[in-house]
Amino acid sequence: MNKRHYSVLILLVFLIFGEEISMAKAYESRDEIAQEYKWNLSDIYKNWGLWKEDYTKAESMLKELTEYKGKLEDKDKFLEFLTKQEELDKLSYKLYRYPQLLRDVNAYDKDATENLQKVQFLFSKVTTDLSWVNSETISIGEEKVLGWTKEEAFSDYKFGLENLFRLEKHILPENENRLLSYYSQFMSAPRTIYSELSVSDVKWPVVELSTGEKVEATYGNYSKVLSQNKNQEDRKKIFDAHYGTFKEKENTYAAIYNSILQKDIARKNAYNYDSFLDSFLEGDNIPKEVYLNLIKTAKEESAPLKRYSKLRKKLLNLKEYHTYDGSVNLIDFNKEYDYKTAKDLVIKSVAPLGDVYQSKLEEAVGHGWLDVFETKGKRSGAYSAGVYGVHPYMLLNYNETLDSVFTLGHELGHTLHTLYSSENQPFATHDYTIFVAEVASTFNERLLLDSMLKDTKDPKERIALLEQAIKNITGTFYFQALLADYEYQAHKLVDEGKPVTPEVLNGIMKQLFKDYYGNEMAEDELLYSVWARIPHFYNSPFYVYQYATCFASSAILYDKVINEKNPEKREEARQKYMELLSSGGNDFPMEQLKKAGVDLEKKETIKAVSKQLNVLLDKLEIEIKNLEKSN
Repeated sequence: MNKRHYSVLILLVFLIFGEEISMAKAYESRDEIAQEYKWNLSDIYKNWGLWKEDYTKAESMLKELTEYKGKLEDKDKFLEFLTKQEELDKLSYKLYRYPQLLRDVNAYDKDATENLQKVQFLFSKVTTDLSWVNSETISIGEEKVLGWTKEEAFSDYKFGLENLFRLEKHILPENENRLLSYYSQFMSAPRTIYSELSVSDVKWPVVELSTGEKVEATYGNYSKVLSQNKNQEDRKKIFDAHYGTFKEKENTYAAIYNSILQKDIARKNAYNYDSFLDSFLEGDNIPKEVYLNLIKTAKEESAPLKRYSKLRKKLLNLKEYHTYDGSVNLIDFNKEYDYKTAKDLVIKSVAPLGDVYQSKLEEAVGHGWLDVFETKGKRSGAYSAGVYGVHPYMLLNYNETLDSVFTLGHELGHTLHTLYSSENQPFATHDYTIFVAEVASTFNERLLLDSMLKDTKDPKERIALLEQAIKNITGTFYFQALLADYEYQAHKLVDEGKPVTPEVLNGIMKQLFKDYYGNEMAEDELLYSVWARIPHFYNSPFYVYQYATCFASSAILYDKVINEKNPEKREEARQKYMELLSSGGNDFPMEQLKKAGVDLEKKETIKAVSKQLNVLLDKLEIEIKNLEKSN
């Protein structure tokens, strides 16, 4: 999806929301799937010929932009430059997304692979050829440039330019910035290598379950066995096979990860940041205390997490409770939800956000915006990716489980956020930050939960839904906070000149699982290699903590929008929430959340999540007792 455009002076960087979620039903051919369940990428380009025409156009536009060097002090020339740079950035969305999306549904698509590399090279060239822009803008002077932004013609760029001067001490002189720009494409190599190793070249082992069924230990099959198979030995088999795939190559993964850590620390030093944490947070003006408060408070408030593990061990009647026991249903509930049913459930659930929101969501699931099912060569997980001037695209690996229904709701939250931002903001401020991105997605999950709980008459489904809500907290808040703690400690190793080896990284994970789960979870040595399995560590460092902060934010906003008793205050809260979705990147994310009613600098905001988990656990215990009595 999107990362903040502070202004068109900042190189366009593309990120997508990739989440390790369940998937199954590996189709050998995409032709087996109805066209309505595939992407319609002709909305971007009808063929490679048209893509190549725009690629040539982008090269020409870049050349034209370089001719403005030394001329930005002239107000009219500066405005011309901003306008033309914006047009190049708009075009870049389409040029990048087309091969990226094609490759994500088919890792063996050679044209997509080659053209994706080609456009990445173009972006690298943009970085180099325009490396002088920020330093030249700074040299004009803050008073003069920001004076121009008072004029209507410059209004779209005001926030970005103000932020550029806020970050002035990190803007390098032209010669230094140009030198570093030569390494931009090289710096993305570790991420590419990781993708090839964990997607294109991965060989999943096959395990034989107690039923005699042979299952390939893919992400989707792994998730489905863990969530639906009541045989602990079967769960252990697929866990060992799946994680063993990463374990056997952990030296390679550690080398890739070390190179990313080294790059991040080098970036911190090169751009004059006080700490590596500042280098990732200061761009969005997020105090590092927010990050440190999260990882400290989540660990301190882990008692409900331990309580849940203990409860699961008892209800599942296990002698030892392992990580591969954390997803299996507490009761026999393997109901399958076909995709049409899932769509209807999600559409109905968002009614409290208004007719306009609901109609936009209904449009999103019916016009070739989604690629729904797992296919051979398709990447794992799920995401929503914006294409400015077109519409968002969503990747799923839908497998008819309850979890995949919630994933649909989650990703549609991102998609609607993108739509509202694009429709209500100029291009320069349409991109919202990752820091607020997961608010909309987790908000929608909560809507879906409450809607399904209200409608179901099945006591088993009620328990399954409560479990789903609890797993949202344990997975989206606690586990992501744990991973955020890991990232902080791993970066600290390199910052302090300490070695990075699989043993060291495993040791960090081992201690963190001990801190969060105590003695309630048995040790599984393979689990501590989970750092090799998390794409975010390699694709977008210091991303995962935002799942946790967003979850805390959406919990508070949900309470204001849905549970407020006063109708006028409830409508006011809904309007503020819609304003948040529509605000794109027109302000710093902490300020956007404060306008909507959330202050993440308060420790109580984080602690509220642990209280919410305890309430859900109380409800779960009551439902289980009621079910036992009825039987």
